Amino acid sequence: MRKTIAFLSLAAMGAVVLSSCGKLGALSADNVKVTPTPLEAVGNEVPATISATFPQKYMQKKASVTVTPVLKFEGGEVTSASSTFQGEKVQGNGTVVSYKAGGNYTMRANFPYQEGMMKSDLYLRFDARMGDKVVQLPDLKVGYGVIATGDLARYTVAGANPAVAEDAYQRIIKQKQEAQIKYLVNQANIRASELKSTSVQDFSRILREINDNQEKLRLQNIEVSAYASPEGRYDWNEQLAEKRQNSSAAYVNDQLKKNRIATPVDTKFTAEDWDGFQQLVSESNIQDKDVILRVLSMYQDPAEREAQIRNMSVVYDELAKGILPELRRARLIANYDVIGRSDEQIQAQFQADATQLSIEELLYGAKLQEEDLQKQQWYEKATQVYPGDARAYNNLAGLFFKNGDLSTAHNYLQKARSLNPNNAEVATNEALIALTQGNVNDAEAALAKGAGSAAYKEVLGNINLAKGNYAAAASNLADSYTNSAALASILNKDYAKAKVILAEIKNPDAYTHYLTAVLAARTNEPNTLTENLKKAVALNPALAKRAAQDLEFAKYAAQVASSL
Repeated sequence: MRKTIAFLSLAAMGAVVLSSCGKLGALSADNVKVTPTPLEAVGNEVPATISATFPQKYMQKKASVTVTPVLKFEGGEVTSASSTFQGEKVQGNGTVVSYKAGGNYTMRANFPYQEGMMKSDLYLRFDARMGDKVVQLPDLKVGYGVIATGDLARYTVAGANPAVAEDAYQRIIKQKQEAQIKYLVNQANIRASELKSTSVQDFSRILREINDNQEKLRLQNIEVSAYASPEGRYDWNEQLAEKRQNSSAAYVNDQLKKNRIATPVDTKFTAEDWDGFQQLVSESNIQDKDVILRVLSMYQDPAEREAQIRNMSVVYDELAKGILPELRRARLIANYDVIGRSDEQIQAQFQADATQLSIEELLYGAKLQEEDLQKQQWYEKATQVYPGDARAYNNLAGLFFKNGDLSTAHNYLQKARSLNPNNAEVATNEALIALTQGNVNDAEAALAKGAGSAAYKEVLGNINLAKGNYAAAASNLADSYTNSAALASILNKDYAKAKVILAEIKNPDAYTHYLTAVLAARTNEPNTLTENLKKAVALNPALAKRAAQDLEFAKYAAQVASSL
């Protein structure tokens, strides 16, 4: 829609009339070109570029002309910055125009958009002087109207998705219980003292709990890993590690039998536990541990490694007493699931006694509700039972935002902010409310703290849309199916994408249909245009006045008039 604007051509072909006594003459718009025609609102502004051609012998040497672009509409007018052009003998700061040569000059205008500007006219106003004498020149009409489709962003933002603070509910949580059995050097029998250790006792306890509470606990499998320390002959260590595997597996199977549990027992053994050796040395306070670790990296052969470490007689005693005994062991790992309430059980518990639900269950249960009023009841209960959790307050704010109650939404966000000043969802929703109220700068400041929120990109897209950054907005909203996303694609001239988005909007409202009509006008689909314009006006009668003035529909003006 943008072409080069030549708002002012003072040239040629009768465009300027010079009097016989050398005075400035009246101006004409015969050769004026305005691009785009009509003008177009970009964000909250209507920009323009004005190119002026002064013909030869027009600008008298003592003359000056100040040109002010003016956009006139019902109820008022708005001016843009002026530019001054002057003759060669004028002492001033204007742009000097040669009397003999004339010349081409450019000035830029920018008008703050107002709603009434769709039906408007663009004029150039002149303050002309010849020396000290004022020369009267009439305003010159050079353009008409403003396409204000971008202004729809202030209405479409109301349909944006607020940021929902997520729950951390998991119905099935994977857990493990680990025990360790230590063996004496060159031994594979389990000592009674080891069975009394805390880790082994906790291992046995969890098996009993699984047996007693099979609705909430489910054993998946048990892993048994046995090891021998890396000293002595490899073949001996291999046999020893396997025996330790068998004795520890026998203990596990005995415990499973006692608790009447059937589950796989996965066993393995490691003849020389060099990995465990390296880890323990690196975590130890041995003075020369760096030397030991360097030896491990230098020699790949286990026998050579052991020989080199034995040669370090100063540290070997520390290894023999502090490290190697820890490697003569078997690890028992019980992998089990903790099973929480099902969706049905959570909803039933809410009806019976919601105070018995965790905050995660309450937030999760709210998502299961289809109606906003039901969601509200769940979030309100969450604030009563868990008043220190910011998430329920934030999500209540989102519900009230969707219903257009910005005041209540703001109050809930203030409460959430007081509980969690760094909450990304709260910051994102504060940005969304500020943008809905037309405060773009406040929205940007708030969103700076919203990174990480699932709705961050969508709100950023709405901000870019309001600022007139249509390509960025379309990119930000590429995965959204909202009125704002459709508007961004239309303004970015990606009509195929806009059509897909509009078709996917779940609950189309008046602006959904109005945007569909705009898209139809741009893609030459008159039947779709009138059909959706009727639906839009039926849902929001105020759109009839806009449609009657909207220059998007200029090509189909008669058809639009008959449908309203």
